[in-house]
Amino acid sequence: MQDRVVVVVGATGGIGSALSHKLAAQGARLVLVARDSNKLSHLANQLNVTAGQVLTVPTDITDRQQVTTLMNKAIAQFGQIDALVNAAGAGVMKPYGNLEPADLEAMLDVNFKGSFYTSQAAAELMQERKSGHICNVVGILGQHSMPMAAAYCASKFAVVGFSKCMAEELKRFGVKFTLFYFGGVNSPFWDNVQLKVDRKKMLSTETAADAILYALSAEPQAVPMEINIQPESHLFF
Repeated sequence: MQDRVVVVVGATGGIGSALSHKLAAQGARLVLVARDSNKLSHLANQLNVTAGQVLTVPTDITDRQQVTTLMNKAIAQFGQIDALVNAAGAGVMKPYGNLEPADLEAMLDVNFKGSFYTSQAAAELMQERKSGHICNVVGILGQHSMPMAAAYCASKFAVVGFSKCMAEELKRFGVKFTLFYFGGVNSPFWDNVQLKVDRKKMLSTETAADAILYALSAEPQAVPMEINIQPESHLFF
């Protein structure tokens, strides 16, 4: 990963933060993205990096213009983007009958539109260089359904759909996609989810970050298209 430019969206979350530390340790040049500028600054200060190795860009990824600005700043700083990791996400877990229009809009805005806008913008730059890797952290509920998760599953299934379509269109330009179907990950995502879950039995953020790092480090001819990791206590087949 030495000197490769990686844009980490959702960098201040559990998976994003763990991955940022691992990438920094391997010499990657990082573009850290989240909404909260204070949290981004705190994360950047925690990383043991040289001057100029990290760029923080506070961004609302549901705003396409802000995403365009993000990519322009990354190019201005580093001249290229080698990889994009979409690790941001939001969760609303309710019976389908209790879902309000605002709930559905929130899921589609953050989980679907946000991931699409960043993937679209990064892909355009990668296509020009005929090289790049987009990693979308979908979660297992982008592959399997679960009660109380109608809006969430809808948004995550949508990410799978556009990612696979884009992968087909971009493969002749050398742009790779990897989808990550993690089971429950013990991260701040669950802090505001009103479901009874045993977080001690979930995957750790370190495990998830290691899987993403593995995909990013793979040889171009051997990039995994999908990675599915689930806690033993909660398996889907």
